[in-house]
Amino acid sequence: MAKETQAAFAELLDELRSLQERLVAALNGPDDETTLLEAHRWILSILQVATDVYVWADADRPRFVDIVGPYKKWGGDNADAFYCFTPVDPRRSYRVRCLVGDAVYLSLTVYGGPDDGRYSERIVGSLNSRQAVPDGDGLIEMVLSPDDPGDGTPWIRLEPDAVCALTRDYLDDPVAGRRARWEIVAVDPPATRRDDDADLARRFRAALTWVREQSKMVPLALGAPNTVDPPYPVPTVTYGWAAGDAAYAMGSFDLADDQALVLRGRSPECAFWNMCLWNPFLHTYNYDYERVTINGSQVEYEPDGSWVIIIAPTDPGRPNWVSTAGHRRGRIWFRWFLPEATPDQPEVEVVALP
Repeated sequence: MAKETQAAFAELLDELRSLQERLVAALNGPDDETTLLEAHRWILSILQVATDVYVWADADRPRFVDIVGPYKKWGGDNADAFYCFTPVDPRRSYRVRCLVGDAVYLSLTVYGGPDDGRYSERIVGSLNSRQAVPDGDGLIEMVLSPDDPGDGTPWIRLEPDAVCALTRDYLDDPVAGRRARWEIVAVDPPATRRDDDADLARRFRAALTWVREQSKMVPLALGAPNTVDPPYPVPTVTYGWAAGDAAYAMGSFDLADDQALVLRGRSPECAFWNMCLWNPFLHTYNYDYERVTINGSQVEYEPDGSWVIIIAPTDPGRPNWVSTAGHRRGRIWFRWFLPEATPDQPEVEVVALP
């Protein structure tokens, strides 16, 4: 009974064991213990996402599910955002409702491409809260469908390769602020559903492919230490589940216990911006205890509107300190949503801590 599913499930378990063994072998240096501990959490995070997205997801009666958060760290998460996923069937029509809460940037993006565990290949369509404006009660309604509903509701056409939609909502104060509430309803869904061996086995194989695809990207190389690359503009082409409204910049730090990295720059007018520190698995450090990310509303600005951010293992006694949280080295990531211009490259300087 259920022979295909049994085989696919066993293969997934074997892959997880193989991935753990590879990371244990790779992270065996004297400075690697923290990263190795985080690697084990990361394995479970990508497995959790794989099962939510491929094993459980149902495009006939879909739900938005959280795929990033304090207990789901992967793929470039950050402390200020909530991301939700839902599958879509390009032959169906869906009604989406969103109460925006305190989100300062909010969007829904439909992605197209394979539905077998590999990353999506392109953006099919996207709407943000400047394009789909909330009403007086803070409610946005959207339609996802092959054909224009013709009633003036903001609409994304579901082209034949559409496979999923992701929501993003960013808050200046993600702890005290009200996150957006997303709902999706399929028009004329089927009345019943029954599992079958072939379909469930296909879903487990997609989860296996997802785990393999994610594991190919990590551990991420550090790159040139104590640098920030020139920001690149809002993209015309994206990879995977990247946003279509943001400019980005990547950098790195590699600091001794008595050193700090000072970043100086300014941000263009935009809906939201932040800076995060990541480990080699593209996930943030634990932001429940220390400030390991900082956003534009939290920054204390200079009189001329510029900012100075200090990355250091201990408090330097200056504003805008971001803790390395016990990490000697790591990645730096900037993002600016809906910027009026491509940001200038930040200046970087290593200094001694007082």
